[in-house]
Amino acid sequence: MVEDEKMLADSIVSLLEKNGYEAEAVYDGEAGKDYAETDMYDLVILDVMMPGMNGYETAKAIRRDKCSVPVLMLTAKSGLDDRIEGLNAGADYYLTKPFDKRELLACVHALLRRQGNQVDELTYGNTHLDLSSGTLFADQNSIRLSAKEFDVMRCLMLAPTSNVSKESILDRVWGYDSEAVENHVEVYVGFLRKKLKRIGSDVSIVAIRNLGYHLEAGA
Repeated sequence: MVEDEKMLADSIVSLLEKNGYEAEAVYDGEAGKDYAETDMYDLVILDVMMPGMNGYETAKAIRRDKCSVPVLMLTAKSGLDDRIEGLNAGADYYLTKPFDKRELLACVHALLRRQGNQVDELTYGNTHLDLSSGTLFADQNSIRLSAKEFDVMRCLMLAPTSNVSKESILDRVWGYDSEAVENHVEVYVGFLRKKLKRIGSDVSIVAIRNLGYHLEAGA
């Protein structure tokens, strides 16, 4: 959710979470572009009227960088020219404010449905993470993960070759308001390394100083 009105952004995130989605909010176009291009998200909900980089510019930047994530654009500007500009900028659908929450949820569901069957497994190297059971598999071996281990592993497997910062993992796994510190991330990465080794995974979690973690597979 990319929206500079923090209260509105947070309320939409809350609505999505209550309906079974995982959602996050950022409050400016530049951050929205950066989040979209991590390839960790299935949908971007994008406001138009934002200071700095507005929604049209954000959508164009996302598409210019060859990012194909669906974009649902929200705006109070309901004129035909505005809708055309939004669609030409790269939006997949254009919803005007004020909107009924049922319509928003229907749009979200429709855009996600277009992407095909829901992904229930992440794979890297010889290792698979089952999203429904929280289980890691490698060859014929498997091991269950704790809730936090699962969340950290999923963060890494969603963008395996990209460095994911400790701060980003803290925000996504423990939440923005948590008192958890970077040492918590290090502890759970240690747990995951032991479990990957235990099942014969060829995946290793690599730490890069000041950048975070990424995955490497093979020798």
